[in-house]
Amino acid sequence: MRILVHDYAGHAFTVQLSRELASQGHEVMHCFSVNLPSTPQGVNQKLPGDPPNFYSQPIDLGRMMDRQNYKQLFFKDDPQHAAIVCEVIEAFHPDVVLSGNASPVVNSRLIQACWRENIKFVNWVQDLFGHSAGAILPAKLGKLVGGTAAKYVDKLEQSTFAKADHVVVIAEAFRPFIRNPKGDVTVIENWAPLEEMPLTNRVNSWGKKHGLDKTRNFIYSGTIGMKHNPELLVKVAEAFRAEADVRTVVISQGRGMDYLKQRKEELGLENLVLLPFQPFEDLPKVMGSADVLVAILEPDAGVFSVPSKVLSYLCAGRGVLLAVPPENLAARIVADNGAGRVVAPTDADGFVSAAREMMSDADGLKTMGSKARAYAERTFDIQAIGERFVDIFKNIAKR
Repeated sequence: MRILVHDYAGHAFTVQLSRELASQGHEVMHCFSVNLPSTPQGVNQKLPGDPPNFYSQPIDLGRMMDRQNYKQLFFKDDPQHAAIVCEVIEAFHPDVVLSGNASPVVNSRLIQACWRENIKFVNWVQDLFGHSAGAILPAKLGKLVGGTAAKYVDKLEQSTFAKADHVVVIAEAFRPFIRNPKGDVTVIENWAPLEEMPLTNRVNSWGKKHGLDKTRNFIYSGTIGMKHNPELLVKVAEAFRAEADVRTVVISQGRGMDYLKQRKEELGLENLVLLPFQPFEDLPKVMGSADVLVAILEPDAGVFSVPSKVLSYLCAGRGVLLAVPPENLAARIVADNGAGRVVAPTDADGFVSAAREMMSDADGLKTMGSKARAYAERTFDIQAIGERFVDIFKNIAKR
């Protein structure tokens, strides 16, 4: 088959899927944006060892995007991104398009291009934009304007579900929100590229470079955006201020990092280490330098966001501290498998208390890390995951 995989965000696990599909003999075009300043990306470019039937196509608008500028995003950035992807679709002419991490504005235009070319379209739902818009836009834009905009986003998103040949969701909790799908709805949970996240020594070259080889480290690596509360990380740094061998390390970019820089200066938190996104090839050593890996999510994200950073954390074999809603899939994975501690994102005191308990229990952290890695090895089988997607593609091709 000829398959076009469109991943707006350019995540590591998505390009791993594209490479796996190519290794199974399919012609695969992988498309991704290079204009997202606050999103960590995988190695999306074609590598010397990639199969000859794997192609990489970066989508470049010639400028970096501001994902908080909703007006420009809705009326300029997303339509222009979609227009370039449509050109790639028309030139490559795949049998099927798999589109993930894309807004309804983008997907609605990709569906139109697929219809014109008689191409099947699979909507890979990583986020429910309509649900998020209902929670965010009225607060950002005012009840009248924001509420009207949120209803439009939801209506447009539901129309993409109704027109897609198949919908893939990342958690069972998404299913009731796909109201009138044209095709079937399948749950395929997200994963992390296990072979790209090998276990590493606690003391390694990356940690030495950043002065973290002789300290005990909380490490947060990933986006800090609308669904996060960076003040929780400040609270942890404050709590350990008197312990000279403890660092709270945050690796990110964007407005969340601007907030943390301001708070670090205000409070004089020398133990709060702020770094930009690191090269993907360094991530195993980054996570290996942690004693505790940290992730946070806002309460209204609920079950509708599964942080990809948590799935990568599980590969690292380190204890995980989460401030996420308990009903969230990532929370259930960590809690059910004994891979760490889960605290409600509104419980700052509980978050700090859990951080203290974990950092003071070296044996407990070792056990948590072993259980985390065991879960990843059992679950993140890319060959089996690729076969599930191919089965979907073949079934809709028969219609």
